[in-house]
Amino acid sequence: MASHDESGKKSNENEVPTFNAENLQSNMKVVYYSRTFMSIIGGVIAGICGFTGLMGFVVYVLVMAITSVCLTARAGFSIHSYFDSWNRVLLDGFLGGLLSFVLFWTTKICL
Repeated sequence: MASHDESGKKSNENEVPTFNAENLQSNMKVVYYSRTFMSIIGGVIAGICGFTGLMGFVVYVLVMAITSVCLTARAGFSIHSYFDSWNRVLLDGFLGGLLSFVLFWTTKICL
């Protein structure tokens, strides 16, 4: 459905949305910091609870899923207003947080 401008020209709704690069970069920093923080917290919890082997990695996947849902809820479930794709919230930083998780997970198991 097209709308009319003041000049009588029709504007197309299929236009590519534009993003402010600084705002997009700031939003991505928030995603990375949130994932890193939650990875550390999840690693400490998995270590304290004594999860070993595959169960520890299941905890990591659950923590990352909860983090993704919380970030999406924080954005008001309108991801395209803040990011250029769903992958930015759901997948970016997933493996980067894994290193922090394993570090704190194994540290708490050893103590």
